Amino acid sequence: VGGCVRDLLRGEPPHDWDIATAARPDEMKRIFAGERILETGLRHGTLTLLIGREPVEITSFRADGDYSDGRRPDEVRFTRSLEEDLSRRDFTVNAMAFHPERGLVDCFGGKEDLKNRILKCVGEPERRFREDALRILRCLRFSSALEFAIEEDTRQALLKHRELLKKIAPERLQAEFSKLILGE
Repeated sequence: VGGCVRDLLRGEPPHDWDIATAARPDEMKRIFAGERILETGLRHGTLTLLIGREPVEITSFRADGDYSDGRRPDEVRFTRSLEEDLSRRDFTVNAMAFHPERGLVDCFGGKEDLKNRILKCVGEPERRFREDALRILRCLRFSSALEFAIEEDTRQALLKHRELLKKIAPERLQAEFSKLILGE
């Protein structure tokens, strides 16, 4: 799911692989018993499977609660619905999945936005940025790195909520800003 699907559709090799699953965290731990796993974010449904030296993040499908801190959901509800999981993601081009039997799962027009080189929030842009203000810098980074235009409603919401960046930890801002200015 996410960026690796976007990159594959662009003909680029993915930088990392993210897997989403209907399996709950306790089910994933049973499935991968005996394997090298890191419980990197089990509270949010994520574990990292080490395949050789390569980490692969596997995350349970989830729906997020409110984001009172402007960065992380206060609570997470696990779901069996891939579509519900994709609906909580930041941008349409990052809200696609590939399933071995179903093929491309694109509920929000990400493939078309990719073709048209447009960066657009999934759902209501203001809500996406209020949920996680770091998405503002991510939007600018993706726009720059992918050479995509920012869709007008997304652009307006980004500008309106830029003050929310003050709530983000400096090290998170620095990491995202570094990716923005040091990328191609």
